[in-house]
Amino acid sequence: MTRRRLGFWQRFAVLLVKPVITLWTRRTWRGVEHLRGDDGIIIVPNHLSHADPLVCAHFVYDAGRWPQFLGKASVFRVPGVGWILHRCKQIPVERGSVDAVKSLDALVAGLSEGGAMVIYPEGTITREPELWPMKGKTGVARLALATGAPVIPVAMWGPEKIFDPRTNRLSLRPGIPVTVVAGPPIDLSRWAGSTPTRATLEEMTEAIMLCLRDQLAKIRGGTPPPLWERPPRPIVDRPRRNQGGVA
Repeated sequence: MTRRRLGFWQRFAVLLVKPVITLWTRRTWRGVEHLRGDDGIIIVPNHLSHADPLVCAHFVYDAGRWPQFLGKASVFRVPGVGWILHRCKQIPVERGSVDAVKSLDALVAGLSEGGAMVIYPEGTITREPELWPMKGKTGVARLALATGAPVIPVAMWGPEKIFDPRTNRLSLRPGIPVTVVAGPPIDLSRWAGSTPTRATLEEMTEAIMLCLRDQLAKIRGGTPPPLWERPPRPIVDRPRRNQGGVA
């Protein structure tokens, strides 16, 4: 979707948000050419701060595309906010429910219409102590297999200076430096036409996250660590109920 086709509420959102982000940040954009065009694309950013969706949206908009984020359904239930998000063509997802299928259908439809669909493959802000990417969830791989749309990695560094999730510290000073770099489409050709088995989806997801991690390392410098993995949830040993026998 090009800017010429934006509706009233989309233009309203730009007028509301862009001047604030422009003042708040000092931006280094690279790789915008990988986002341009009229075909549907899947944009996969790393997620390191509550502030990075605004930075990512600014980057995608400056590349000439309208960003359509897949976001938590709970945000869409906030009075007023949800109404505007729907009219700005953002897509809610109810994780872990049958309604998640509706989100996939909306993403497929958006890609067929030439949309720039933004999906955080980690599903949440990274828990890695130094804000490197975690292991991802398989939704992006499933969507890429279903549609054949190119998957564009977008690495960001700097939004954590606006809001650091480790300290919950918000900085309101203007001109915070942020760097956003889009890479060429990730080569997923070896899985083209594959059945979306668990193993296939996990292999694709690993390739996506490693590409995103290595792209971030070029911004940050140094050697990136292995993809951080969420620790397993502890098993709570609940006492058994007395079924009528002798305790």
